[in-house]
Amino acid sequence: MSAPFLSVVIPAYNEALRIGSTLEKVRQYLDTRSFPCELIIVDDGSRDDMPELLAEYCERHPGIRVLRNEPNRGKGYSVRRGALEARGQFVLFTDADLSAPIEETNKLLGALESERADAAVGSRALDRRLIGVHQPWRREMAGRVFNMLVRFSTGLKIQDTQCGLKLFRRETTMRAFELQNVTGFGFDPELLFLIEHLGGKIVEVPVRWNDNPATKVHFLRDSTRMFFDLVALRWRAIMGRYRA
Repeated sequence: MSAPFLSVVIPAYNEALRIGSTLEKVRQYLDTRSFPCELIIVDDGSRDDMPELLAEYCERHPGIRVLRNEPNRGKGYSVRRGALEARGQFVLFTDADLSAPIEETNKLLGALESERADAAVGSRALDRRLIGVHQPWRREMAGRVFNMLVRFSTGLKIQDTQCGLKLFRRETTMRAFELQNVTGFGFDPELLFLIEHLGGKIVEVPVRWNDNPATKVHFLRDSTRMFFDLVALRWRAIMGRYRA
């Protein structure tokens, strides 16, 4: 069997209430593509009914791959695992809530090819008119501050590192995934920093986005962890821990 053109990786934790709808939307999108695709779900040690629902769904739709972490390891770990297991020429990571609709993948594919880039990241910051439902003001302002800190500490020019829709050219970015340390919600800045550190090119693409209030991010706890992940990233870079 030939390798797929596109691999879609979805990390998921306790998503029983919406995983069925998400898989239907993603599968319908992939079925309309003219190139071969694969869908990988990384179950991050869920404790709700999601494992059983995934098993039932895969019986009806063979070919979907399910990877399970035991115990819960974190979003960054799950995305890394899925990407390293992917076989496609391009690897897409999308959040399970599809806050950025799966159809926005077309923009990322187009930008990656036209710019001859190694990674294309969806962005809410480049054109905020594309945001249909905004986050609560506290979260939105915290996100802007965090991205300012990311740019200051890493040198990345990206305005929004946290949008949950990113596309990678597998051949040139898998080494960055291999070197990734951060396992939680703050993995994105490290991964993008590593791609640039290894000579890769990143393009930022404005995408449609709608906030989903059923987020798994705990505002205070996870914001604090992401800040310290950023500090640790800077320290590892200074100490030369990211040498290829």
